[in-house]
Amino acid sequence: MMNNKISPLFFTLLIGFSQITLAEDITGLWQSIDDKTSEVKAIIEISPNDQGIYTGTIKTITPRVGYQPKELCYKCPPPYTNQPILGLKTVTGLKLAKDNEYADGKVIDPLTGKIYNLKAKLSTNGNSLSLRGYVGVSTIGRSQTWLRVK
Repeated sequence: MMNNKISPLFFTLLIGFSQITLAEDITGLWQSIDDKTSEVKAIIEISPNDQGIYTGTIKTITPRVGYQPKELCYKCPPPYTNQPILGLKTVTGLKLAKDNEYADGKVIDPLTGKIYNLKAKLSTNGNSLSLRGYVGVSTIGRSQTWLRVK
């Protein structure tokens, strides 16, 4: 006769495994943190398509002291030229490369219009995302850390 009770150890392992699985996903809302001022610049929503390719869309532009947010992507190349920054797909093409690491993406800086290659690494607890934008090799680039919005 089988015991219908779930073992506490099994339950603990099941919950632990589900948290690890969730921590590997970058889907959700993220605070974009300015790497120079450490201020929140925007809220970005990252979501995957059916092929598991991630896109990040600007959902909110955060007001900051001494900064007047731009409304349009003036210096951006087509198809971004003169598009509203709010709603802009700033991250495209990001794919899971291996555990907690994403690669092959592109990121556009809507303030300069420059497009960079992008890779990202999710922290083990799933609460921060380290992004590296670069041209050519990743050693020549800029990093930002985004924080998950809870």
